[in-house]
Amino acid sequence: MGGEVIIEACRHLTTLMDFHYRHSWRAESGRQGSGGRKSGKKGKSLIIKIPVGTLVKDEKGKIYDLVQDKEKIVIAHGGKGGRGNAAFVTSTQRAPRVAEKGGQGKAKTIELELKLIADVGLVGCPNSGKSTFLNKVSGAKSKIASYPFTTLRPFLGLAKIIPSANFIIADIPGLLKGAHRGIGLGDEFLRHIERTKVLVYLIDLAGVDGRDPVEDFLALRTELKSYKTDLTKKPFFIGLNKIDLDRAKKNLGRFREKVREKVFPVSALTGEGLSGFIKAIGKVLERTNKEK
Repeated sequence: MGGEVIIEACRHLTTLMDFHYRHSWRAESGRQGSGGRKSGKKGKSLIIKIPVGTLVKDEKGKIYDLVQDKEKIVIAHGGKGGRGNAAFVTSTQRAPRVAEKGGQGKAKTIELELKLIADVGLVGCPNSGKSTFLNKVSGAKSKIASYPFTTLRPFLGLAKIIPSANFIIADIPGLLKGAHRGIGLGDEFLRHIERTKVLVYLIDLAGVDGRDPVEDFLALRTELKSYKTDLTKKPFFIGLNKIDLDRAKKNLGRFREKVREKVFPVSALTGEGLSGFIKAIGKVLERTNKEK
């Protein structure tokens, strides 16, 4: 009998990069039996590990959602072993020269789609300071530079600057207008915030790149709504970053006037306002978890 192909979720993996270079996987074939009524050896099963949060779709459209560490599914069964000539012995045929062939194993084509599992989705335009923010509140080591798209893939960090408010944050690469249509790989990134419980919009209040903070916030809301309406129904916070800069202080009153939502002026660089911001997010998460 052939081995099975098993998919197993693993919390230590964060990408599907291995599948970019290898497209075909096969379990071990079973071995033939031998004399003395010895059965053939069963083939060794193949375990393929994928990140927790991966959707597995087969060619029939069936979807398996692996959201727990070490959760497994058998995606393809091995072929059934055949019977040897000893199974066909009768009172008149003591040494039959007949045997039954084993069956072929199943072959399947599957599609893997990773959706990161995090409590908070951190979204913003390029150069809004998301990587600096994540590094400051979690001690993560995501790349920081002064050019757009420093973050090229989603990055996870554990907020821990306040002991009573520990939660996982997913830093989503900067979004551009038209992200929901795939511009700047936006649709690839947006799917990672579908599982989050709370959204944090991080806005460059100083407009360092000549951008308008109010327009940035409204554009982000539009992109999320265009991608999937229920994303804008999630609880959200607005972090107005770079408050340590004079231009940000000048823009604060105008932002509050135009955007009638509670805002948190912060500086990811200096740490100003971060403790209160993280504490507020933690309280909403705590309430959200109790409601479920």
